[in-house]
Amino acid sequence: MKNTRRMDRMARNRRSIPKLNLTSLMDVFTILVFFLLVNSATTEVLTQPKQITLPDSDVESKPRETVVIFIGTEDVVVQGVSVARVADIAATEGEYVAPISQRLAELADGLIGLSTETVAESQEVTVLADKEVPFNVIKKVMATCTEEGYTKVSLAVVQKAAQVAS
Repeated sequence: MKNTRRMDRMARNRRSIPKLNLTSLMDVFTILVFFLLVNSATTEVLTQPKQITLPDSDVESKPRETVVIFIGTEDVVVQGVSVARVADIAATEGEYVAPISQRLAELADGLIGLSTETVAESQEVTVLADKEVPFNVIKKVMATCTEEGYTKVSLAVVQKAAQVAS
């Protein structure tokens, strides 16, 4: 049977590829990008220096933005500035460590921007201490923080993987 012109025209029109409407797809991706941007800014990850090995823990709560004190095997660093040596702190009498106290006072006075103002007003300190550091050194650092008005002192640990109940 011979194809008529009408049959040929209808066959040509059926072969056309349907066009994809990208407007709704772009809307979904835009919402996804905004969601990821908003939620990525709410978490803080403390970077662990290579010279510090943190203990393990089953803690479920997330850390907040606070003043960070690193207690390594040799040095004590407050907000990125080395202030004392661990051996000197261990050798001192009493619970007060003057260099740490001075650095905390500098941080409270030298507010730069909203982020550091929030950190200073929170009166919180996070201590990252190596496993090998003697507890009396950690205790002296924590006592000095409390004496300077930082009433909430947290110890940073590595979160263990959740154990499966069997």
